[in-house]
Amino acid sequence: MAIREYVRDLVSGCAPGTAAPSERDLVERFGVARMTVRQALDALVAEGVLQRFPGRGTFVAPPRRKPSRVASFTEDMATRGTVAESRTLAAEKVRAPAGVARALGLGPREPVLRWRRLRLADGSPVCLSDAYINAALAPGLLDGPDLPASLYDELAARGRRPTWAEDSLSAGIATEEEATLLECSAGAVVIRLTRRALWEDRPVEVARSVYRADQHTLSFQVGS
Repeated sequence: MAIREYVRDLVSGCAPGTAAPSERDLVERFGVARMTVRQALDALVAEGVLQRFPGRGTFVAPPRRKPSRVASFTEDMATRGTVAESRTLAAEKVRAPAGVARALGLGPREPVLRWRRLRLADGSPVCLSDAYINAALAPGLLDGPDLPASLYDELAARGRRPTWAEDSLSAGIATEEEATLLECSAGAVVIRLTRRALWEDRPVEVARSVYRADQHTLSFQVGS
C-alpha cells in the first residue's frame, strides 16, 4: 500500500508518457522484494494511473475516456437545440416475442411492456420507436391515463436508468407504414438503430428505432 501511494503521489500531475520509477529504484528505496513492488505497480496499471510497455518500462497513462451517458431521444434533441415530442401509437403489456425475451434475459413469452411511439423534433417526425421494457423492472410504467414524458427519466426516478447500452446501426428502406408515419417517400433511405439498454448488468429495454436519414444524424464518441 505504501509503495502504491508513494508512486501515485509521485506521478500525480505528470504528463502522460512520463516515466514512472523503476522496479529496481523502488526495491532499493523500500527494501522489499521485487514481487511486492511489481504488485503495487500492477495495481496502478489496473487503475489506469500507469501503463506498461514490455521492453520499455512503465509510464504515466493518459486519462481514461469515460463512455458517453446513455441518452434518451428527448436529451438527444435538447443537445441539438430542438424540442422533442412523442405520439404514442401503442402502450401495452404483451408476451415477449422470442428475440425480445432472449435479449432481455427472460423466459419464453414472459410479459413485457411495449411502447411504440412516433418521435418528433420541432413538430416534424424524425423517428419511429418500438421499445420493449422488462415489466419486472418497471411495474405500472404504462398504467394510467398520463404516460411518462421520457422513458429514461421515469426509469431514473425508479433508480433503474440504463447505465450502458449496446447499439447496432444499419441503413434500410422505409416500408409503406414507416413512410406514412415519418412523412417521407416509400422506399426512402432510413437509419435503423437497435438498442439493448442495461441497468447495471440487467437488461431493461430493447428498442428498434427507424430514423429519417434526411432529417437526422447519429453521432458517436470513439476512442482507444
